[in-house]
Amino acid sequence: MSATTKLSPRQPEQPHHVSGIISRVVAIGLSILAVAWAASGHWWLSTPQYWQSTPILVLAALVYVFCFHYPIVQRTNSFAQDNLHTLIVQSLLKYSPVALAVIDSEGKFLELNESSSQLLGYERHELLGKSFLHLFDAENHQDVLRSFKSMLNGVTQAMSIRVLHRVGYSFEINVTTAPLIHGNESIGAIIISYDVSDRNRNAERIRYMAYYDDMTGLPNRRTFMLQLTDSLISAGDDDSSIAILYLDVDRFKLINASFGREFGDMLLMQVAERLTRNLDEQDVVARMEGDEFAIMFRNAGEEAQMLAKAKELLHSLDEPFELQGFPLHVTASIGIAWNRLDKDDAGILVKKADMALAKVKESGKNNCLLYSEEWDNSSLERLKLQHDLKQAVQKGEFILHYQPQYDLSSGSIVGVEALVRWQHPVRGLVPPSHFIPLAEESGMIVQIGDWVLEEACRQNKAWQDEELPFIPVSVNLSIRQFLQQNLTEKVAHILARTGLEARYLDLEITESMTMDVNHASICLLELTKLGLNISIDDFGTGYSSFHYLKKLPIGRLKIDRSFVRDIEQDPGDAAIVAAIISMAHNLNLQVIAEGVENEAQMHFLQKHQCDEMQGFIWSAPVEGSRIAEMLKSVAAVEYKKQELS
Repeated sequence: MSATTKLSPRQPEQPHHVSGIISRVVAIGLSILAVAWAASGHWWLSTPQYWQSTPILVLAALVYVFCFHYPIVQRTNSFAQDNLHTLIVQSLLKYSPVALAVIDSEGKFLELNESSSQLLGYERHELLGKSFLHLFDAENHQDVLRSFKSMLNGVTQAMSIRVLHRVGYSFEINVTTAPLIHGNESIGAIIISYDVSDRNRNAERIRYMAYYDDMTGLPNRRTFMLQLTDSLISAGDDDSSIAILYLDVDRFKLINASFGREFGDMLLMQVAERLTRNLDEQDVVARMEGDEFAIMFRNAGEEAQMLAKAKELLHSLDEPFELQGFPLHVTASIGIAWNRLDKDDAGILVKKADMALAKVKESGKNNCLLYSEEWDNSSLERLKLQHDLKQAVQKGEFILHYQPQYDLSSGSIVGVEALVRWQHPVRGLVPPSHFIPLAEESGMIVQIGDWVLEEACRQNKAWQDEELPFIPVSVNLSIRQFLQQNLTEKVAHILARTGLEARYLDLEITESMTMDVNHASICLLELTKLGLNISIDDFGTGYSSFHYLKKLPIGRLKIDRSFVRDIEQDPGDAAIVAAIISMAHNLNLQVIAEGVENEAQMHFLQKHQCDEMQGFIWSAPVEGSRIAEMLKSVAAVEYKKQELS
């Protein structure tokens, strides 16, 4: 058969099965007759006749079976097998979801299934008898023809190739081809193909998710670390400097807790956009995790330049973020690290920047700080301190000191603030600034805060039981305590256990806790129903405003010590303090100033009619026994006044 042999149409089926049945009947008849003759012929035939006829009959039966019947059966079975193969091919062409096509040696379509038509956008009759070359760009015809010739030479091929859809766009398919052999000649090819566009898109999506943050579109930690590693290698070759800025959004957990994660995600997307606004193409911004971002500056220059860039980034966040019509002010903290040492790889450099960030967080947030090599042992020290803190919670190593609060008109003690201290068995008295941040990070602040609240109530009730003057005790609530669902129930149980009347307890919250006005309002209303008082601590440093204070059941504002400290030198701070006092009084709120350390500060507060104060000018925080002595002195003075009157 020549190479131009065409596949002929399928011929009408011949009744091979009929001849097979007839042959089978004849063979069985002859076999039975031969066996019967051999078994009983000697009864009616003479011995010579029997031995002459029986072999002839048996031989005739055998000749028929092997020479005539067996070939007929073979032809019948072969036909049945061919018919089965034909049915299989027809089913594959009709029902297979995979695109199947048959082309002849000239490259023309002889057959194709519905999947092929759908894949290419053509009707079946539009392709039959047509060359497959029109499915490819003209510039690719030579490559396609070379592959086709190899296929006709008996080579099975698998490849990815771009084809043209009927509407004109090109797309990629995977093709497997096999030669169609008739006799010893290749008369065409079978083509199996499937669209890999979706698979490629999914692969690209997976690759994108592996290297980029899905929400902000920024590189993720993995990509950042790879790029940082490459940059450090290049910097080592040309002796250039690399700087890492590690940025964290301040109080982001509070934003999430107050407004929900969707609100927080919107904020992070806007923060990411602002961070990328004024950076050069060679600089890299990545979202590392949560609310943490990293910025890599190649050819960083001097430290002063990098500090200036860090402050520019902080200033870019000053403008309020518009989130669902709500203007939100956000600050951030930045830690900076440099590739100063040869041993600094990507991991070490990011760790150093993170340590600098932690220092900024500890010192008040909303600032930037350069890493110092002197901090090498600080991480180990921090881990030890955290371990000791857990032991302190279990062993009860905390004590309370109390700082008196004075009436600025009479000078009498009108309350005390409970301040926790850690009596470490080795380190001695550990100040709150050293362990409170660790307690907040680890969540132990809730246990410590609960103990402080109960101990302060117990101590105040003990003073009352000694018939000392009744004064309220102020206790600071942490953000974790404030967000507890059972806070009101917990406070009520503590008051019941200690026997202290609720009016002698003052809970202090920070401004940042009032960001979610609805939650703060509900929580504070529940607390005030118990009969206790609420104060805003560190007023002027956070998010709140007098507009929100009108909606909250607040009884007192505490002016932050940072404003009081500089009222003598800074006219701006003096104006702020005077304005806070005036507006608070207009809202029927009492005002107390903390951190009063000298006469000038006290006279300024008196001049502007501040109600109360606390500070080292009259008393530092002292032990409970010392407060008892002070209250006894107050009681004695009051007793003498009564006698004289």
